[in-house]
Amino acid sequence: MNIEIITTPNEELKESGFGNLKSCNSVLEAVKKMGHTIILNVCETKDDLQNSVMRKPDLVILGVKYISLENEDDIYLSEYFNTHKINYTGSPRDVLKFDSNKVLAKKHLKNRGIKTLDYFTATPGQYKSKNDLPITFPLFLKPLDAANGNGIDDLSYVTNFEQFESKILSLYNEFSLPILVEKYLAGNEYTVAVIQLSNGSLLTSHIEIIPPSSTNGLKILGHKVKKENSEQLKKVKNNALKTKLTKMATDVFYGLGIRDYARIDIKTNQMGECYFMEVNLVPGMTQDSSYFPKSYEIDNELDYPNVVSLMLSQGLSRIPTLKPANKEIKLNSNFLVGSRGLNINV
Repeated sequence: MNIEIITTPNEELKESGFGNLKSCNSVLEAVKKMGHTIILNVCETKDDLQNSVMRKPDLVILGVKYISLENEDDIYLSEYFNTHKINYTGSPRDVLKFDSNKVLAKKHLKNRGIKTLDYFTATPGQYKSKNDLPITFPLFLKPLDAANGNGIDDLSYVTNFEQFESKILSLYNEFSLPILVEKYLAGNEYTVAVIQLSNGSLLTSHIEIIPPSSTNGLKILGHKVKKENSEQLKKVKNNALKTKLTKMATDVFYGLGIRDYARIDIKTNQMGECYFMEVNLVPGMTQDSSYFPKSYEIDNELDYPNVVSLMLSQGLSRIPTLKPANKEIKLNSNFLVGSRGLNINV
């Protein structure tokens, strides 16, 4: 099969994506091992995209959501290739909005009975005192649409109105969008990687993410921690907790209409109840550090090439002449979700 990876120069990426060109090349090498012909197309212009369409690949792997053009609207790659009837990986444009806008995802899932933290959005000067705030302190502040921990640091945790105003102004000046304000939950952080296999079932992997303690004793998973890879990634051994994480991740996957794969962030309270935090629909693919491949390595003992192979299962199955067989990869998992429900102890 002829396959192309589509990305854009993204060393300072603030949106979700596979990562830098080294990460995209790691994906390329994994696809080569599958026996396919593949090229990496670093797109900066419409002509770059048109050249890809002219080559008529069997599948394009979208390493970013869109490319930005000077003085023009962003081009969303899923929409572009769908218009040109080119098979692509990942979710369509109308689903990617849930990745770009955390509030949209929370509203959508809350209406479907999925637990999310209490939240509101704010701009500088919108609220005049702590009594005007919809939620009581402590609160946690972060950008509405940024990924990779951008905008999140020790000052994201606020306990009074002065801190609230200062962080709101700082984030607004940097991102020029309303700020997401959540009730702070002093629980554990987890991420669940989800891949939809060619038979429609979901393969999930779960890890706990443990950031180092900050100067004030908090464990905050911010940009600095992610950039330095100073957090600890730990296998979830409690089967009851894994069942809860799988149930929520599955509900989110189907509830948002996700296609192919996703990484879903979940936090628990002291009682072990799960709360949806956010979804990443173009997960990082840096081989030795990104949560998506590391989840499958830690929880399912799958190496990087096998993770990439599974990620392409659905995309390849959409090619009429090719039906990939998932059974070629040994799945060391007790948590495989059927296309219509949760099946444990597969």
